[in-house]
Amino acid sequence: MKKGMHSIGKVVIGMIIYVASLSGQEQSLPTVSNLNEKLERQNRYLRHRLDQVSRQVDDLMFFHRLGDIAEIDIARITGPPLRNQPNPTAQGAGNPWRFWTYVFIPKDLDRKKKQPLIVLPHGGVHSNFSSGFTNVLRELLTQGYTIVAPEYRGSTGYGRRTYEAIDYGGLEIEDTYAARNYMLERYNFLDQRRVGIVGWSHGGLHALMNIFEHGRDFAVAYAGVPVSDLIARMGYKTQGYRDLYSVDYHIGKSAYEDVEEYKRRSPSWNTHKYDGTPLLIHTNTNDGDVNVLEVERLIQALEANGKKGFEYEIFEDIPGGHSFDRMDFAEARKIRLKIWKFLAEHLKPENPM
Repeated sequence: MKKGMHSIGKVVIGMIIYVASLSGQEQSLPTVSNLNEKLERQNRYLRHRLDQVSRQVDDLMFFHRLGDIAEIDIARITGPPLRNQPNPTAQGAGNPWRFWTYVFIPKDLDRKKKQPLIVLPHGGVHSNFSSGFTNVLRELLTQGYTIVAPEYRGSTGYGRRTYEAIDYGGLEIEDTYAARNYMLERYNFLDQRRVGIVGWSHGGLHALMNIFEHGRDFAVAYAGVPVSDLIARMGYKTQGYRDLYSVDYHIGKSAYEDVEEYKRRSPSWNTHKYDGTPLLIHTNTNDGDVNVLEVERLIQALEANGKKGFEYEIFEDIPGGHSFDRMDFAEARKIRLKIWKFLAEHLKPENPM
């Protein structure tokens, strides 16, 4: 141990002994392990509190950046009960999961006519719906789309309980579907035959799994750089990333321990459920997050199953990598125009681009 660190350690131990002597009671000194555990708990608490503050700031940014063209609401809705109930016989156990969802409605929308809806799940293993891509929202809103963006279980900014409720590729998919159903029930101007789902990265996984499980309830889907094969993903990611999935509140096992569970949560291994909902898939060869091999595997699986109705494009080294078609430069806007035209063909917004 360095001399300086040794001196600090002596001071800390001396202070603990002094505080214990003031209490007039015999107390055992905390172990290094106990101190580390306490600091880790405090660190988790502070991290979640910081996420909550960040979430609240982002809420203000939505109103600031989009308030001129959109009516914005944050609604609390329900999805299926938690997958793992700590005490299934406890009071309240088995109740539906409660979560927040963002609603954006164009201010000039003619509500006397039936209008299309876009479901927009966010990406990330643990993340939330960010105001960082309000350029995308603005483009959708000006076309006449109403948008719902669910903060499904596992999202950040809502405390530890929501964070640890994650069910990656499982019931979180049903939270996104619940947001679709909520909108159709809540707003009578929305057309249930003109609902699309759009997602990037893990949001792309949501788009794929929703049309695989509920294909008849969506008129069209776009999956950008979608997480597609968790087994392949565990192979090319770091051990630290793999550890995220193995903790007890997550999948709880490694892919090595339960490969079937990882297949169940992967779009590439569920393509047999695809019923032909019009689908556009984009990926980028220099994506530093979702390796192009994952999306290639998805496309191969769709083709191997003889599926029709999907289109795809593999872009070569477009600047921006993982975010290539969400950024605000000329080539990205040109690529988004392809997406908007594909969606408009099936959703018929009032002001298509």
